[in-house]
Amino acid sequence: MFSFLKVFTQNNDVNSIGIEDFKKKLKTDTSLVVLDVRMLSELTGELGKISKAVNIPVQELESRISELNKYKNKNIAVICRSGNRSKQGTKILFKNGFKAVNVLGGMAAYRDSGNK
Repeated sequence: MFSFLKVFTQNNDVNSIGIEDFKKKLKTDTSLVVLDVRMLSELTGELGKISKAVNIPVQELESRISELNKYKNKNIAVICRSGNRSKQGTKILFKNGFKAVNVLGGMAAYRDSGNK
């Protein structure tokens, strides 16, 4: 494993990453996969979206997990509005053999840290 795992913290049984470390990884790790588990309609709302993010709503994640197989050997950062659904999504990915981390604070924290 590489240094991405060093920024993980344990957050109620799910590996998590703070927003500042997530932003650094977005800039430096070109192989990082961002999975946005919000509903499609939320991507055009006030919080916007991260341009390279893959969108699969958490409610559909288990039934659509095969869409992520091409990322099986990559690190996946899971994000939602505030961090609750992404925590659930991280658990689903981990259960299916993926390397995933929950982005603490979600898109709200991302926006509040100066991103749009």
